[in-house]
Order: sequence, then C-alpha cells, then structure tokens
Amino acid sequence: MKIGDVEVHLLCDGVAFTDGGGMFGLVPKVMWEKKHPADGYNRVEMLMNFLLIRDGEHNIVVDTGYGSKLNPRTRELLGLTETGRLPEQLRERGLELSQIDLVINTHLHADHCGGNTVGQGEQIVPTFPRATYIVQGREWDAAMNPNERTKATYLPENFLPVQEADRLELIEGDTQITPHVRCVLTAGHDSSHQSVLIESGDEKAFYLADLAPFAVHIERLAWVPSYDLDPMGTIDTRRRIQQWAMKEHVLLIFDHDPKIGIGYLHNDSGRYWVEPVASD
Repeated sequence: MKIGDVEVHLLCDGVAFTDGGGMFGLVPKVMWEKKHPADGYNRVEMLMNFLLIRDGEHNIVVDTGYGSKLNPRTRELLGLTETGRLPEQLRERGLELSQIDLVINTHLHADHCGGNTVGQGEQIVPTFPRATYIVQGREWDAAMNPNERTKATYLPENFLPVQEADRLELIEGDTQITPHVRCVLTAGHDSSHQSVLIESGDEKAFYLADLAPFAVHIERLAWVPSYDLDPMGTIDTRRRIQQWAMKEHVLLIFDHDPKIGIGYLHNDSGRYWVEPVASD
C-alpha cells in the first residue's frame, strides 16, 4: 500500500485459533458465529498480521507475532501454523534483519511481541540487532509486574533481552516516531495499549492492533473481547476512533481478522460496516 509517500506492507506471521468466547465476550455464540464460524473446539481463526513501514530512511516493523520460540505443546494448543516467518517475509522484500531501524510494539502480549527475540544457541537475543524497540512505559511496567490474569501472556523472554541489549526505548503517551508515523494511546485492551497512525499528505492509515482485532469490533462497539482489561474503556476509545475514522476517511488495518485485512468504515443510519479494499 502507498499512504502518500509512505510504503506500507501488511504481512502475516501465521495463523492461530482462539476461543470464540474470549474473542467476543458477552456476545452470544449464535450471533458471532455468523461472522466467524467456530471449529469443533469453539475456536475461531485469527491471523498474526504485522506491518512493515518504509518511511524515507526508516524501516519500521510494527508488532512481531508469536515468533519461533514456543514449544510444540503450546503451538498445538494455540493451533499455530506458519509462525516465525517474519524474517523470511522481510527478506522477500529485500530487507535483512540488520536493516530494520525501529520496532514498535503496540503492547507486550505474546502474540504481538514473540518475534522480538530469537534463540541463538543457548541465548535469546533481539531479532533485529540494530533496531530500537519502542514500547509505552506503563506497558513495560505492567509486563514487568504481571498479575494473576496477565502473567500467562507477558513472557520475559520476549522483551527482557531487548532491554539487556540496550535496544529499548520507553515512551509516554501519544508520540511522533518519524515524520509520518505516530504512536497513539488506545486504552481498553490494557491501560497502555497503543495503535499506530501513518499519515502522509492527505492520506491516513491506522493500525488498530487489539483495540479492534476483527473488523466487527469497530463496527459494533459492544462486541468486546473477554481479554480486554477495561471493557468500558475499550468502548469509549472505539467510539472516538470510529467517529474520527469516518470524518477523516482513514484506512483501517486489522491485526487478527482472517477475512478483512484493510478497509474503510462506512455508516448508514447508525449501522457501521467495514468495506474491505485490496492492497496493491
């Protein structure tokens, strides 16, 4: 995709399956399965999408999927296939790992930062040796001090080696990263979740991450995953983004939706829907 002068690639680091009740919360299965049919274990398919942004002199990766470090039993439980292909996909686009300048983690849950690091012999090291990894400061604190609910997804091997290699940069709140790339706080999934705005000329694109993992989540505000720590915060943030995206004609980018990767939000008499668009 071209967003003004910025080149954006929507790439995928594999497929996983997650519990439908987790993804759709209090919404009855008879409603959500019309949108996303479940398998025999009541799981719905989800992709591990991530972005490559080429903004002038900067090569930026946004989120890194589960990566390649999970053991076979965990991979089986998650129904994971084709993960750990992030380096391969970058090389297919002419980039070596050492050419990535910045990695933006929308948050530090395992399915968004597992590819931050990679096994190297008996060590775990940053996947991108020259990159600066950008994380919200409060998200770092949450990851370093997990509670009973979050400790299963904040896995130290995904982020501590980044700090140990002195490749970590903590930011606070909305932050301009490059002339055309901005981190925007979108709390709800957790208190310091961030999305990524790409803006060049009159064009805008917005990587929602887990603010709206599927397109239906931005269409229907009350469809809040059980994984979200602050459901009403999610609804309030989505409402703000929904109105802004309509007003500014923002291209929305989804991280987990197996059917709609990118699209524009439309409204007809209060009914919202995302119209998918094909990338180049």
